[in-house]
Amino acid sequence: MSETLPKIAAKVPAVLDLEPGTYWWCACGLSAKQPFCDGAHKGSEFHPMKLEITEPGKKALCQCKHSKTAPFCDGSHRNL
Repeated sequence: MSETLPKIAAKVPAVLDLEPGTYWWCACGLSAKQPFCDGAHKGSEFHPMKLEITEPGKKALCQCKHSKTAPFCDGSHRNL
């Protein structure tokens, strides 16, 4: 198991109104387009997570990259 931890992009979730579609959530924390991937992980062991939204609505996406329910926020940022 790797010891590499993702970069904490923010200690608050990104609460967004998302339309149905496919999104790629940043797992490394390096993307300049948080909480979504911009390819900044290239060359690292991290890979974006595919997120399929089927119903439009407000979603709280993790930006601390430590959520146990990624890509959604579970409050883990409170313990960092």
